[in-house]
Amino acid sequence: MSKRALITGITGQDGSYLTELLLSKGYEVHGLKRRSSSFNTNRIDQVLCDWHQERAPLILHFADLTDSTSLIKVLLEVRPDEVYHLAAQSHVRVSFDIPEYTGDITAIGTTRILEALRVSGISAKIYNAASSEMFGNAPSAPQNELTPFQPCSPYGCAKLYSYWITANYRSSYGIFACSGILFNHESPRRGETFVSRKITRAVARIQAGLQDKLYMGNLAACRDWGYAPEYVEAMWRMLQRNEPEDFVIATGEVHSVREFLEVAFGQAGLHWEDFVIVDPRYFRPTEVHLLQGDASKAYRLLNWSPRVRFEEMVRLMVDADIKLLQDQLSGQHERHTAQYSD
Repeated sequence: MSKRALITGITGQDGSYLTELLLSKGYEVHGLKRRSSSFNTNRIDQVLCDWHQERAPLILHFADLTDSTSLIKVLLEVRPDEVYHLAAQSHVRVSFDIPEYTGDITAIGTTRILEALRVSGISAKIYNAASSEMFGNAPSAPQNELTPFQPCSPYGCAKLYSYWITANYRSSYGIFACSGILFNHESPRRGETFVSRKITRAVARIQAGLQDKLYMGNLAACRDWGYAPEYVEAMWRMLQRNEPEDFVIATGEVHSVREFLEVAFGQAGLHWEDFVIVDPRYFRPTEVHLLQGDASKAYRLLNWSPRVRFEEMVRLMVDADIKLLQDQLSGQHERHTAQYSD
């Protein structure tokens, strides 16, 4: 009998790649989806399209992290073997604008899913998506599982609560609960408002003559950037162990936003200095200067290591956004031609 997994945040970047991974391993995959007046399942639709299966074992359920009853109902209906809790208000800059909402979804939402798992009596393993933003301006680098936390944003604070409440349920109730402290991880499926995708989309639009300038914040910020499909494999590996532990997942390499710009624009044959304008509006109230992960524990205990490196990942994203824009423009042209040929 195949394993059954439940994913919160299934419609996001990580959720879609994790769905793909679990389906490839023979899982029956269930996902939580908030009710909305519009559809936002395009990433999951693409996964099913890539699978070429009309009846892939993927089922979506309506539920919300602000509604404990809906979470309990879904857990009792699905009875998963594994739960991957990825849902959150996950944009760091936005968390300064909506700190209360960020705390409710990102922090208390984790408590609700853990408590729903406890009261339902279902003995599923649960993975919690923690974040390198919990380290903030930590006193040392690289950061590992023993580095003191010093979050510098409402998002980082909310994720830190999420991390500790997961550890509390593990120690208090014996739940197999672990957190992955993932450093920045990107892909062509990254949300369009995140800095990496903001850059690669702008490169495509500037090359096509549809955009003149790109307005950016702190170009000196340094991050440990990895490739999202590899990071979801680490999530899965954490839940295959006999004992729950927390793991840092990172490449160990550090690159600045300026370097990201150089590689991205260079891939399109452009010089970033000709198009980028630094705008103070995009600076955070508190800047995190350096995040660099030490994933030695994951290398040792999970047999996990990154393969796609920084420059390859950036080029891959640029190429994907250029192709996406070309496809969109081609589709618009075909519709326009058809309209006037009738």
